[in-house]
Amino acid sequence: MTLVEYRSGKVAKSDLSSADLHRLRELKAVGVVEKQDHCLLTARTITGVLELSRIRLVLRPKFPIAGNRLIDWVSYANGQNSTTDEELRNWPLGRDGYAGLVPAALLHECRLLLRRGLLRDYVRRQRVDTALRGRLNVEAQATRCFGAVDQLHLRTFEYEEGGWESLVCGAALAAAVGQVSDPLLKHQLDAAAQDFPAPRRTLDVLPLLARGRYTRLNDHYRPAHAWARMVLGGGGPNDLLNPYGFGAQGLLLKLEDLWESVVQRMAAEAAAAVGGRWARAPGDQIRTHGRHGSSTPPFRPDVLLSFTPPTAHPESTPYLAVDAKYKNYARKNVSREDRHQLLTYIAGYTNPGNPLALVVHPDPRGPSEHQLEFRGPRGLVGRILVLGLDTGAEPEAAAEPLRNAITEFASSVART
Repeated sequence: MTLVEYRSGKVAKSDLSSADLHRLRELKAVGVVEKQDHCLLTARTITGVLELSRIRLVLRPKFPIAGNRLIDWVSYANGQNSTTDEELRNWPLGRDGYAGLVPAALLHECRLLLRRGLLRDYVRRQRVDTALRGRLNVEAQATRCFGAVDQLHLRTFEYEEGGWESLVCGAALAAAVGQVSDPLLKHQLDAAAQDFPAPRRTLDVLPLLARGRYTRLNDHYRPAHAWARMVLGGGGPNDLLNPYGFGAQGLLLKLEDLWESVVQRMAAEAAAAVGGRWARAPGDQIRTHGRHGSSTPPFRPDVLLSFTPPTAHPESTPYLAVDAKYKNYARKNVSREDRHQLLTYIAGYTNPGNPLALVVHPDPRGPSEHQLEFRGPRGLVGRILVLGLDTGAEPEAAAEPLRNAITEFASSVART
């Protein structure tokens, strides 16, 4: 069964077990309303694939995003840089939907590691030999050989490609073989797995991932390990953006969170290029005072950019609020709620001489831009620049309208 974001579909009650219903409600991937003879499922902002007991539920995004491009945006949100090796990036959307993209991305990164050469290290081994190499395992020798001297139980350290970094990749490749239905991808994963060392049990590598530390010698393993975490963990609504903690037994992605993470990185990098910074201090937030009971959360835009040194007083700091909206604002007007939200940011953060805030939304048709201007009896209240970023382009290229807007704002600050 396939559902698009915010669309609904009917499923016979006989196709959903009580465990399926409990799982859907726990994940909050879809809304579930039970009727007399069927269940009405309504997709939310989570997309991906869920394997239920009797049906396969495919949740597709409302914006048409190609599979290979989605991987680029996920990589960008995770702080990884896109690769230019297009020959190995063959990530079509097949029967596995977006869930099939992660094993394909893992395969690509592991092939890059093989081309570079796997990291070698001294690995502890237990072996039986006829000659003494390393240290004699006295306990095993006494309890297993019963006095025989032609078989020696040894503890050795072998210099080989069996470090924790490569073990993680080998385990993830082996696990991914059973997660895809495409025969060619399955064969490619299995072939790559033969070139990596493998642990006795796949899940033995999860503690290695949790304890592992990266240095300049093994830092190139990070991208492969990011995909390995998703394959070994089983997936979940936030797993593609938060590689710790897995519980969904499917592969789901909350595109609202992905879009927010992408815009945050784009805005922070654009601001840093012109002398700005991402303001995250508690003093850089709008707070509500005087309410009874528990305190309310602060007004906080997705990205608040500051264009003065960190030691400057907040009252004299030029701010620019950037809000990521996973909405189709290229075809419809900015909602009343979002306009009120942005005007609050303008009133609380910006200089009266340049009351500007940015709204950044995805636009599969290409880059777009328009400006909303708010005026009242006392003149200009504020301006909201609505920027559409091309979801068909690589993140670095798609960020160009946002970079231009931030650069222009920084220039206006410098002039004043």
